[in-house]
Amino acid sequence: MISPIRSSALRSLNNNSKRLFSSNLPLLKSTYDSPDFKHYLNSSKGANNKSKDFTYFMVGSYGLLGAAAAKSTVEAFLSTMSASADVLAMAKVEVKLNAIPLGKNVVVKWQGKPVFIRHRTSHEIDEANDIDISTLRDPQNDSDRVKNPEWLIMLGICTHLGCVPIGEAGDFGGWFCPCHGSHYDISGRIRKGPAPLNLEIPQYEFADEETLVVG
Repeated sequence: MISPIRSSALRSLNNNSKRLFSSNLPLLKSTYDSPDFKHYLNSSKGANNKSKDFTYFMVGSYGLLGAAAAKSTVEAFLSTMSASADVLAMAKVEVKLNAIPLGKNVVVKWQGKPVFIRHRTSHEIDEANDIDISTLRDPQNDSDRVKNPEWLIMLGICTHLGCVPIGEAGDFGGWFCPCHGSHYDISGRIRKGPAPLNLEIPQYEFADEETLVVG
């Protein structure tokens, strides 16, 4: 059994405790004011928008510059592929035939290649036709190699390794390549040596009786 004195002391202690917690309750509530960063956040957002706009502008500008540079490069490349004036001038060569004596050769340059022009005599024409083409390595009639029997026009390039044969030489009175011993007759047909084919006939035409156009 609790004595009256002890009971009174406990009640007094409980009352004091209630007053203590009651008086301290306002102290538990925070009085700290949170800072407001809205102003800075809005400013930062505006700066980001300006930065993005500047970035888009720079990307677009570089894109336009790149497209212009690519166009210039392509145009420059295509211009280098087109034929220059001097190349176009060499596309055709005009030769005055009255300057070539009968029985003589003339060499002209066409597209960087030598062209043999032979003013053949009647004896040479007969000799060129008096051949059994079945005996030839590269069978061709003389009439298939000339447009006018008096004039023989050929590329002066040996069909063996691309050397330039010597005119009025060889075993058949035509052309001889001293590099590897190929002999061509008065029609430019291979008759002896390692060359596999006859001398090539280029494209040509007679503009008139005294003018030859090669090319």
